[in-house]
Amino acid sequence: MEQQHIVGVHGIKQGRTSQRELIKDWDKALNRGITALHGQGAVGTNPLLTPTLEIPHWSSLLARGADRLGPSDLFPNDSTALTADEEAFIVEALDDLLTLQERALAAELDPTTLGPPKLWPASVTRRAMVYDRRTPDSVVGKLVTGLREVRFYLKHPNLASQVHDHVLKAFSDDTATVIISHSLGSVIAYDLIRQKKIAAPGTVGTAVHTFVTCGSPLGIPAVRRAMNIPEPELLAMPAHIKWLNVYDPDDVVTGAAGLALGARNVTDIEVDNGNIDPHAAQAYLRTIPVARAATRCWS
Repeated sequence: MEQQHIVGVHGIKQGRTSQRELIKDWDKALNRGITALHGQGAVGTNPLLTPTLEIPHWSSLLARGADRLGPSDLFPNDSTALTADEEAFIVEALDDLLTLQERALAAELDPTTLGPPKLWPASVTRRAMVYDRRTPDSVVGKLVTGLREVRFYLKHPNLASQVHDHVLKAFSDDTATVIISHSLGSVIAYDLIRQKKIAAPGTVGTAVHTFVTCGSPLGIPAVRRAMNIPEPELLAMPAHIKWLNVYDPDDVVTGAAGLALGARNVTDIEVDNGNIDPHAAQAYLRTIPVARAATRCWS
């Protein structure tokens, strides 16, 4: 057994805290899962079961300051109205997730009735009202927020480039490395691998052997098209990297599904993160499948 090094790639929500607190939260959740898997006694006596952890705090680039990308309020949030481009992208994504019957129902609904935020245009509101009927907790707003974040990253190449440079600093060439990514972080990390900026000959991170995606929106076709991955092309991973996708079917950001239909070489594992927030990073990090990846223990 070899001690593993984890590089965590966070999403937007978790990035609103400090890097110190972010590492503390991830470390606590990971250790909870590892202890549940291996037992308190084994973890206490075998230091190889405690991975090292580094999380490049890429969202710090959105902080105010002369050396930053700009004010954090430039990033979309729930208090700002959708732009026309955002509307088109979200409509496309929701149409991907709705059935033909649900789309027909959406066309007939009156968007002026009470329901989703009034900041949404009618085209989004109608579709959101139909999609929201699948879940009892009115979580479609989280999906719309997640889609806005993904689109912002994908459509702002200067932001993406600086985020990539920031995340790349966390990788070395000679340390057995597991990438654990959450939400938008899974799009960022996949982007780095796809563009061969890590885990490819002549790049950093050649020792990356496992890629874990948690609560990933990569399963939504509109997201893949925005990444210039045309249908029917599938997401793919280099042969030397084991790809594990962990998802909760109640996590609306995933489109309530895994990645197997849109990706090769991926293993989908369904988990139950509870009812409070199925998309929460800590909920994913403390699961047994993530603990197996973090300690490279597959049996």
